[in-house]
Amino acid sequence: MIGGVRVGHHHRIGDGWATGTTVVLFPEGTVGGVDQRGGAPGTRETDLLAPENLVERVDAVCLSGGSAYGLAAADGVMRWLGERGQGFRVGAEPHEVVPIVPAAVLFDLPRSDWGNRPDAAFGYLACEAAAEGPVEQGSVGAGAGARTGSLKGGVGTASVRVGEITVAALLAVNARGEAADPMTGELYAASVAPGEFPEAPGRPGALSAPAASDLNTVIGVIATDAALTKAQCRRLAISGHDGLARALRPAHSLFDGDTLFAAATGVRPAPDAAGFDGLCAAAADAVARAVGHGVLAASTVGDLRAYRDAWP
Repeated sequence: MIGGVRVGHHHRIGDGWATGTTVVLFPEGTVGGVDQRGGAPGTRETDLLAPENLVERVDAVCLSGGSAYGLAAADGVMRWLGERGQGFRVGAEPHEVVPIVPAAVLFDLPRSDWGNRPDAAFGYLACEAAAEGPVEQGSVGAGAGARTGSLKGGVGTASVRVGEITVAALLAVNARGEAADPMTGELYAASVAPGEFPEAPGRPGALSAPAASDLNTVIGVIATDAALTKAQCRRLAISGHDGLARALRPAHSLFDGDTLFAAATGVRPAPDAAGFDGLCAAAADAVARAVGHGVLAASTVGDLRAYRDAWP
């Protein structure tokens, strides 16, 4: 990810559980934005990120399984940040803050016994586990119970350098659409980054279509070290959705609540208009590649096969 940005996972798999939470913690002063597509969103504090509204800074983003129940994980993130005095200051004392923690959830309820879903403890423990550096991918955190079309989904990351600026994406890939051609096994993300993904196995697969009743959603964060405004962060998130459309077929269905947050730490100078346009193009590429990485890194859970098992 981006320097100063920390990512943590907490999940439970086994004994009737397959769900979890991923938290992205930002350095002080990070500007945030969001864009939501699809017909079934589950979100919290997204209106706050509209460019015309008061608060510009975000402290964290919480991504969680558990459908709407999983939004409770953000309570634990707020508690963890509040204990450290990080948030929007509303009083004179150091502890008098309101942490700004937008959140989005995905639908993974069928992978766990009913009632087993993330709560505030998941968010708190994900914060405790947060660290800089390489992010664990696959069936972890919010990707623990994720499904992508006929295959197991998971957490995926990717980054792109645009001059001195970095754009990175972290996704929990839980799409109704397929990430790979069901007949050949070719990952659609391979068209964005030739040579980065395995060649198509080149033989017919035996993948079943997703159940018509399944609900889905891809949720994630696009982060950059450039200095951007709230409006530019929203535009970055909008562009990221182009990457979903390249890597998933179909994307943004009525049964998906695809939501992408964007965050700018401001370490690098603000780009000019042409430079910012390049960051938007990079965001789309990073999102598409993160979809591919999330599916490749996922592990089989129950009878939901991972890509590596369906196409060994």
